Amino acid sequence: MSETGAMHPVQNPLIDGLQYAKWSEKVFRQMREGGVDAVHVTITYHENFRETVLNIEKWNRWFETYPDLIFQGFDASDIARARASRRTAIFFGSQNPSCIEDDIGLVEVLHRLGLRFMQLTYNNQSLLATGCYEAEDTGLTRMGREVVAEMNRVGLVIDMSHSGERSTFEAMEHSTRPIAITHANLASWHPALRNKSDDLLRALGQSGGMLGFSIYPHHLKGGSACSLQSFCDMVARAADLMGVSQIGIGTDLCQDQPDSVVEWMRVGRWTKNIDYGEGSAAQAGFPPMPDFFADNRDFGRLAAGLRAAGFDSGNVAAIMGGNWQRFFGESFTPAVQAVPNTKAAQ
Repeated sequence: MSETGAMHPVQNPLIDGLQYAKWSEKVFRQMREGGVDAVHVTITYHENFRETVLNIEKWNRWFETYPDLIFQGFDASDIARARASRRTAIFFGSQNPSCIEDDIGLVEVLHRLGLRFMQLTYNNQSLLATGCYEAEDTGLTRMGREVVAEMNRVGLVIDMSHSGERSTFEAMEHSTRPIAITHANLASWHPALRNKSDDLLRALGQSGGMLGFSIYPHHLKGGSACSLQSFCDMVARAADLMGVSQIGIGTDLCQDQPDSVVEWMRVGRWTKNIDYGEGSAAQAGFPPMPDFFADNRDFGRLAAGLRAAGFDSGNVAAIMGGNWQRFFGESFTPAVQAVPNTKAAQ
């Protein structure tokens, strides 16, 4: 057990619905120490298609360099392969649609390269939808509706973590497959712009969608001082709203990242000014993580906290990864399409 770990091992599978750490051998080894079977990792924010491909090339080198620790995941069966080989399956995601530029054909190209999640917007208005920081949410755009349908077809999950409320409702309504909010919490617990209303989360659960709970301090009641009990009590409240089968963990862990990275996340190329997002001029960089979760070795503490909040062992296992595993299985493969009967046509 690491000095930051907990006494209670987490039942498998253990899956994190979102991380954007500064990737290194240290982080990969901590994933293994924490027993993390799969992680949805952000590979791109404001990067265009070619820049996103360069980021995939970086990941290819990491897979080549650390084959005993990590490998690229493509479908839910890779979770079992990760467990059997004692490695972590890495599933790619984008936090903005910049990677498809204005070309719907790149949705399928990126899915073939391994992209499995894509947010329709990152805080701002995009070509597809409205972000949670815009004053007016006009919902899905015409292109947004087309891209949602294409994402449904190829098996690319629609992620609305940074989107506005109307846009998220419309994504749920227009999508023929369940969507995800991979990293956010309840606005009724902490009213951050990025957290989600009870009405929206209730609808998300009813639609079969997934919510991943964020441990990023700006999303927590009390920020970096948030207690494990408060966090797990919030999870229990969400289970009542959505159903325990529709929730998981999406830590939004940004371990070891320099503050220049959070500036890129917030500012990108869209403004000359500094945008502080959920931070401020006095707290412009990454905030300290809460004491109950510093890195991938601390998932056992979350499991223990959920048990203390009243979840039984089966529900703890579901929240810590079982629900994500089911969702991955339902979401990552192309939609079933009718195959033409060529003999009849002849």
